[in-house]
Amino acid sequence: MASDITSGTLLDALKRAAAVLRDHDIDFALAGGFAVYARGGPETDHDVDFVLRREDAEQALNLLVDAGFTAERPPEGWLYKVCDDEGALIDLIFAPNNRPEEVAAILGRADEMEIYAITIKVMSVGDVLASKLRALKEHEVDYDDVLEIARACREQIDWDVLRDSTAGSPYASAFFTLIDELGIA
Repeated sequence: MASDITSGTLLDALKRAAAVLRDHDIDFALAGGFAVYARGGPETDHDVDFVLRREDAEQALNLLVDAGFTAERPPEGWLYKVCDDEGALIDLIFAPNNRPEEVAAILGRADEMEIYAITIKVMSVGDVLASKLRALKEHEVDYDDVLEIARACREQIDWDVLRDSTAGSPYASAFFTLIDELGIA
């Protein structure tokens, strides 16, 4: 993404894309950094993430292309990407952490919230953290983001559910050691 993309540019793209999906009855939720920001967490200027069902992803992509976004189908196979004419990037994630079976539950836990004058579902902080913790790998271990989210939104997190949903991940286990020692949870 171009370095001159601002959070305002991303918010404009978020609102425009969300309106298109909402107006066509696509069930989706705001995810990632903007979901955390909407719930009182740190500001983000990276990209916009929407989570939606795999069976809705192709239609959502086509609707956004018809609305003027450009589309990309990356080789990863778990998301599509769209970009507006300002360079704002939106990820359409239909298999977070390669777990498409979890999308229905994520959408079910999402709350409807007003985000810059548009009402949409917003992913729970616990689900955002679970996704980020599951993405940690041996060569990609960076706890800065998850610690910042945990500190900012600790009252909104169901810690037991988060522990259960990330059980088996040594990186999540290390995260819980950190938050326990820091007195965050």
